[in-house]
Order: sequence, then C-alpha cells, then structure tokens
Amino acid sequence: MSKPEDLTDRLEKLYTGAVHDVLRAMGHGNCVLPNEIKSLDPARKLAGEVYTVSGHIDQSRDPHDTLVQWTGLLSAAPPGKVLVCQPNTHMVALMGELSAETLHYKKVRGYVVDGGCRDTEFILKIGFPVFCSFTTPADIVARWVPDRFGEPVTIGTVTIRTGDYILGDRDGLVVLPAAIARDVVNRTEEVVSTENRVRTAILDGMDPQQAYLKFGKF
Repeated sequence: MSKPEDLTDRLEKLYTGAVHDVLRAMGHGNCVLPNEIKSLDPARKLAGEVYTVSGHIDQSRDPHDTLVQWTGLLSAAPPGKVLVCQPNTHMVALMGELSAETLHYKKVRGYVVDGGCRDTEFILKIGFPVFCSFTTPADIVARWVPDRFGEPVTIGTVTIRTGDYILGDRDGLVVLPAAIARDVVNRTEEVVSTENRVRTAILDGMDPQQAYLKFGKF
C-alpha cells in the first residue's frame, strides 16, 4: 500500500472542481468549505492529511497564559499534515508571521482557519500556505486559547476529522473523508484523464455536444 505522503502528492496534482464532482457523485456533496475562506496567495495550492484544532475566546487569561497555550498548539502540530483550525471567533488573527515560520520550519504543509490572519506580507515571503476568512492586526494575546486537539471540527456545514484530506486552490477548499480519500483520488485522476481527451477532441474540431456524448464528461 502506498504511503500517505504519496496520496498527498497525487492529490496536489488535482484541482478542487474535479475532486468535488467525484465526491458529489459518490454521495458526499457536502464537502466544500465556505467560500470566504481563501488563500493568502491564490497561486499557491495546499493538499494533505488534516490535523484539527479548535479554541475559543477567553479574555480572563493573562498574556503569558495565552501565549503558553498558543505555542503549545504550534508544538502539537504534526509535520507533514495540514493544520485546520476552528477558532469559534472572528475577533482576532489565528496566524501570524512567527507562527507561520515555525510551522513552515516544522514541515507542516499548511494552515486553514475559519477566522483571521495577520502579518500577511511576511507570510507571503515565507511561502507558507495559509487559507483564512479575513485579515486583521488584532492577535490572540489575552483573548483566545485552544481547547481541543485532533477532535472533529465543523466549518460551515462540513465536519472535518483528523486523518481526512483537504485540497485548496484558487477556487476554494474541498475535504475528502479519510475512509474514501484514496478512492476519490483514483476516480478524480480518471476524470481528469477523460477531460483531457475531451479537450483534445474539441481542439481537433469535434462538436462539444458530440464530445460530451462520446466521452460522457464535460
């Protein structure tokens, strides 16, 4: 059996539209994260196995305590995974330059948050993939703490579990449940191959409707 990183490499070569179509056909159409969550760098894709974290606003904590909790979150992030965070707030940034550089150094593949980010220019220079809902200068100090690691989180209408896979590109983010991720990638590779044949046929002069009827894909 191939390793998880092999599946990640294959997934990264695909695109979210095709993966979504396969998931929908398999009865898993509720797989797309809210469209306000976008990449800081639209040209940068993100793919990999998920590790989840969640947290909440707690303004009773002092700055030291919140930073101890935050650095603990960074320590817990496993190399080779995509960190997916449900912070349960849109008050503060849940990623910044030093944190992004730390995760990048640890070889975490990227970060997805249903919330804010700051230090955008620095993160873009680092080249660490971040998908977020908005940017703000406000940080987590004395405001926010993590509360669960590796447990299911819900973003929009999609429940995401550690071990699931995620793919992000210019169009957004799609989640592949762990139990079917390999099958989804296999089927999507077949879809992309068929789409390439359709494209070639049309560019060679075939009528688009005839191409659809011949290949069953458009």
